[in-house]
Amino acid sequence: MSTVEPSSERSAAEVNEEIRALWLRSAGTLSVEQRAEYQRLVMEWASAAPESANAA
Repeated sequence: MSTVEPSSERSAAEVNEEIRALWLRSAGTLSVEQRAEYQRLVMEWASAAPESANAA
């Protein structure tokens, strides 16, 4: 299991790739631990995503 550092400098694309890998590993059903990891990844993705991508 990988840990996500809040101060990470990864791009939104890199974080998105890790989210996709998590879903593939879980076969579509996240355990409690995997859900916590998913939430951390989504928060990291949101902070890494460009502002223009958030304005819809």
